[in-house]
Amino acid sequence: MRRDQFGARTLLFIDEIHRFSKTQQDALLPHVEAGTVTLIGATTENPSFGVVAALLSRCRVVRLEALSDPELAELAQRAVIDRERGLGALHVTIDPEVTAQLVAAAAGDARRLYSVLEVAAELARRSVPPAPGAADDDAAPAAITAEHIAEAAQGRNLMYDKAGDEHYGVVSVFIKSMRGSDPDAAVYWMTRMIEAGEDPRFVLRRMVIFAAEDVGNADPQALGVAVAALQAVELVGLPEGVLPMTQAVTYLALAPKSNTALTAYAAARKLVTERGALPVPARYRPGSTALDRAMGHGHGYKYPHDFAGHYVPEDYLPEELQGEAIYRPSGSGFEAELARRLAAIAERKKRSGG
Repeated sequence: MRRDQFGARTLLFIDEIHRFSKTQQDALLPHVEAGTVTLIGATTENPSFGVVAALLSRCRVVRLEALSDPELAELAQRAVIDRERGLGALHVTIDPEVTAQLVAAAAGDARRLYSVLEVAAELARRSVPPAPGAADDDAAPAAITAEHIAEAAQGRNLMYDKAGDEHYGVVSVFIKSMRGSDPDAAVYWMTRMIEAGEDPRFVLRRMVIFAAEDVGNADPQALGVAVAALQAVELVGLPEGVLPMTQAVTYLALAPKSNTALTAYAAARKLVTERGALPVPARYRPGSTALDRAMGHGHGYKYPHDFAGHYVPEDYLPEELQGEAIYRPSGSGFEAELARRLAAIAERKKRSGG
């Protein structure tokens, strides 16, 4: 109506737009397309997950970064020297060293900076008793100290949403740090999650998966270390549980790496999906009943323990897949020994004509 009568455009700002349901977001589409409103949506989530694709395709995504330390320091100084409004009217001072501590506590968030500064300024004023008979405007400025900032901040604000984009970013770099054999970074990111209130079992589950997916048989003990850490934390809880967690993280980071558990399963899955349910060779089926035996089940099966070295050259895959190589061990860590064993088995098969 404003556009039709007065030629004025309507600006629609929706904060936390990811909280709108899919139906509610879809209802905005025709009005955005028709130009009835200019939509600005704000969200702390990844818009690819929090905003429906149709609406997102009609918008320009602008990512707002955290403020830099110099920018936060400038905001703090402005607030302190402005005597007409805001914190400046409280007659406080803050030196550069304390400003740096304030900026660190803000962690890129101007709103948190102002909140901490406001409380610290009030603490500073209370610590300086007024002179008898002096007016407030005549009182000497109170100095904000490091102790005031520490008390006002009550710990550093760690940006971490258990269900949001930052959550997945930290988890991702945590796993990549272990995969990249960087124990310093791995412990740092693990600590970021724990100190931000993440459930330690979530972190430990990622470590158990990592031990199988990224270390595997290059160090068979890695999986046991990760599982033992999980059991230890369930036994002792936090805060002591961070010790077995740290022990396990540093072990996993420095363990030799192999992803053959992942590649072997992927190769087997590809064969299963492409070839379907191929029949089990008759000689490997159980010959439990007379009918089974009459159908040839179990006939011709060679029991490995009856042969030298507890091995007999055989191929246990379905007949259509015999000769397929699914598990290809790497040359990393203990898996080099497994590669040697596999090569020896292949040589015995070749000599036997299998």
